[in-house]
This record gives sequence, structure tokens and C-alpha cells, in this order.
Amino acid sequence: MSLRNTQQHSFHLVDPSPWPFIAGFSALSLTFGGVLYFHGYQGGDILLRFGLGMILFMMFVWWRDIIREGTFEGQHTASVQQGLRYGMLLFIASEVMFFFAFFWAFFHVSFNPSHLIGGVWPPAFFTVIDPWELPLLNTFVLLNSGAAVTWAHHAIVSGTRIEGARALRYTILLGLYFMDCQLLEYTESIFSISDSVYGSTFF
Repeated sequence: MSLRNTQQHSFHLVDPSPWPFIAGFSALSLTFGGVLYFHGYQGGDILLRFGLGMILFMMFVWWRDIIREGTFEGQHTASVQQGLRYGMLLFIASEVMFFFAFFWAFFHVSFNPSHLIGGVWPPAFFTVIDPWELPLLNTFVLLNSGAAVTWAHHAIVSGTRIEGARALRYTILLGLYFMDCQLLEYTESIFSISDSVYGSTFF
């Protein structure tokens, strides 16, 4: 019998895993590949696809191990589950602050436009994307994906796994469609992330 099954406390001491290191390397490859691809460098698309594929692979194997630890091995005690909930709450709080910073930056520069961009918002020399076209569609798709994942959550909680799987499929399809629309919007725009503060806040 292994030592972890005879521990005298309720906390889960995880076994050494290669997944965090490989996931970090995959995220780095995805980031570098994206930067190279969007700047038109040769081979950037290959590195981008490799990084994305590795991220998806890491999601599968790492979550597989966590599910195995929580079900077959019984490692997720009440204390561990509480820690996982706190970790998720802290992650959500960090994401809220992250987006709050972006919105703060946007409202600051749009309500107080600099003389360097003509003193108006959006800048006078920009042809902006019509918000009633692709951005409105993206917003609609994003809201529907949120509704679909809420549907999946309620289905899983109520024990209807088939309905939950169907709702998760809808969520994934809507998420992929949203990312495809975002990629189209980014590649078709006539300005880049380095074109004044408008381009920075847009991207």
C-alpha cells in the first residue's frame, strides 16, 4: 500500500506530475506562435497549431488525472473540495479584476481623448468597425454560449448526463464559432494593436 493511502490528514498531497511543465511550454509555444503568425512570419502558423494542440492535449490528460484522483482514488476529501472551490473563486476574482482593468483603460481614454489622437474618440483618422454588425453577432453568440453552459451545469447537477453532454457540445460549438468570428474581426480590421491607444484597447 502506498504512503498516500495511509496519510493521517484530509489533505491531498499530489504525486509529481510532468503536466504543469509541459502545459507551460505549450502555452509559451501558443503565445509565440500567435505573435509570429499575426505578424506574418513564416512558420508562425505551425508553432501556433502545435501550441494549441498541446494545450488541448494537456487539458485532456491533466483533467483525466484529476478526475481519477477524485473518483477511483478517493483523494478529494471535504478539505480538498473546499480548497478547490476557494481556488476557483480566487481565479474568477482575478479574471474580474483583469477585465475591470481593461474596461477602466477603455473608459479613461474614451472619456478623456488625448490631443495625439485628435481629441476625439474614436480617433479622427480611424475607420472603425460598425458595432451593429460582427460585434453584435459575437455578443449574441457569447451570451448563448453562457446560457448553454448554464444549461449543462443544471443538467449535470440533476443527473441527466445525456442532456448535459448535449449542452456541453452546444457550448463548445458556440465557443469555437465565437473564436472564429473574433479571428475574422482581428484579421479584417484595418488597424493593428500598435495603432495608438484605440488599437490597444480594441485588441
